[in-house]
Amino acid sequence: MIITLSGSAPPADQIHDQIHGLVSTGRLAADERLPSVRQLAKDLGVAPGTVGRAYRALEIEGVLVSRIGSGTRVGPTASTTTRPVLEAARVLVETSIQSGTSLDEAVRILRATWPTPPGTEV
Repeated sequence: MIITLSGSAPPADQIHDQIHGLVSTGRLAADERLPSVRQLAKDLGVAPGTVGRAYRALEIEGVLVSRIGSGTRVGPTASTTTRPVLEAARVLVETSIQSGTSLDEAVRILRATWPTPPGTEV
């Protein structure tokens, strides 16, 4: 499992998003064990509480399951993203890199173009 911290987002959010992405793309499979909070914090050079916040958020979402004695694992019902969505994401990444668009900017563009559910407009 490779996680890198960069950009302006808080480290806990980056850890959350990257682990979620690894599960969504199938790079982390159901029941696969993750590093302990302390080990990942040490590896990334952040406080254990930062990793703990990311892990707890992923547990609430059903992506991870933590059990005393068996550590933190990918949840058995964690689903992967469909192939067409993954392929479209890869195209977006490739196009963004070719045009010099940063990850943060690509995410902003994606959020801005995402349709808003009826009744939630601000």
